[in-house]
Amino acid sequence: MENIVDNVGDFILFYGLKVLIALAIFIIGKAIAKWLRGVVSTLLQKKEMDVAIQHFVSALVYYALITFVVIAALGQLGIHTASFVAVIGAAGLAVGLALQGSLANFAAGVLILIFKPYRVGDFVEIAGVAGTVTSVLVFTTELNTGDNKRIIIPNGQAMGGTITNYSTNDTRRVDLVMGIGYGDDIDKAKKVLEDIVAADDRILKDPAPTIAVVELADSSVNFVVRPWVNKADYWGVYFGLTEAVKKRFDQEGISIPFPQSDVHMHQVASNDS
Repeated sequence: MENIVDNVGDFILFYGLKVLIALAIFIIGKAIAKWLRGVVSTLLQKKEMDVAIQHFVSALVYYALITFVVIAALGQLGIHTASFVAVIGAAGLAVGLALQGSLANFAAGVLILIFKPYRVGDFVEIAGVAGTVTSVLVFTTELNTGDNKRIIIPNGQAMGGTITNYSTNDTRRVDLVMGIGYGDDIDKAKKVLEDIVAADDRILKDPAPTIAVVELADSSVNFVVRPWVNKADYWGVYFGLTEAVKKRFDQEGISIPFPQSDVHMHQVASNDS
């Protein structure tokens, strides 16, 4: 009887000590994981990283450490953790293969949030779609188009193609092509275009606008009109100049030719039998 009691006591002492050590490992490890999560979050805040990136990276650090802590605690209890780690790895691989498209969008979203090729409020062209960015999420980017349609673009497509951001710089250049007839006076037309551009207060003086003959086309002599404007005035100047040029050319008797084709008909004499 005494041997049984001694054996039970030794068993409790031995495994009780292991349980206490395992609990200590878990409690201390969890505290360290929380502390490191706070440190990582603070560092990311100082670098002005996006809030979503801060939460993601700090949570990733925390749960990765917690996983190691749990494995260490189970190992202290005598549980074979090698098979446990193998199961976790296999499960992770299976999930990764099943969600490879989503993971690609996720990775692209992280890169977008870190490098910031565009921000909320920017007018951009992504994956062939132009619109104003309303939301940048980890998996998708949301745009509002000019006709008020909501477009959701997977971040994998956004990062996999060309991104055109029209809002990055404070100024933009308006590019117009105006054609006149071959019988019109080039100098007169150029002077009219210069007067129209000079009369618009929204057009910047520096850089100076460019007005020049760019092409002798099939049906017209083409001018390029390239004034610089503040980005907020781009479309107003674009539409305004187009209308002003048409009205002024009409007043000055300058023609705006349209594509045309000459058809020559030849009559073939028939042979009467």
